[in-house]
Amino acid sequence: MARRATPEVNAGSMADIAFLLLIFFLVTTTIEKDKGIARQLPPDEEIEDPPIIKQKNLFVVSVNKDDQLLVEDELMKVGDLREAAIKFLDNGGGVGQEACNYCKGAGDPTSSDNPEKAVISVQNDRLTSYSMYITVQNELVAAYNFLRNRESQRLFGWKFTEVKQAIDEGSFNGNEEDAQEKLEQIQKLFPLKLSEAEPKKSGQ
Repeated sequence: MARRATPEVNAGSMADIAFLLLIFFLVTTTIEKDKGIARQLPPDEEIEDPPIIKQKNLFVVSVNKDDQLLVEDELMKVGDLREAAIKFLDNGGGVGQEACNYCKGAGDPTSSDNPEKAVISVQNDRLTSYSMYITVQNELVAAYNFLRNRESQRLFGWKFTEVKQAIDEGSFNGNEEDAQEKLEQIQKLFPLKLSEAEPKKSGQ
């Protein structure tokens, strides 16, 4: 009795199938982008005589290992941080040469003199979660953006953040050089002064 031939699998098109599957997964897979904070670092310069900052011009924000927020030695919810920062930056408590004629705050003499003098100091614990760190940074930057938008709206009729984003993305329609000068003017009114100290060890 004749032995039957073993059927063979035609593998000639397997490479094509594998290639098509690879293309399919590349097209349909969502690749997560790394999230970060766009921040321009200061130049590496040795400052022999660091400027003296008055305590009232310093807004201290601390986050402990349990992600609890301490602002000016008082517990605070993250949702209230932005408003507290705006109140501090926009206080305008200075007099004479340190007076702020565009600030709309309470003018409390025990708080910041003007936005140029106001410094926000952020202190984190080494065990502070990354999500909490990002949230705090976002809220503080949002406080600056709120005030910058207010002033750019008052002076030029447009929002600072919208024009800056349009220029960064290359979609700005208009005189970009003139817009850049106006953006710098607004940044001088409310300069971003976020001081971040070295994280503390847990328990300190």
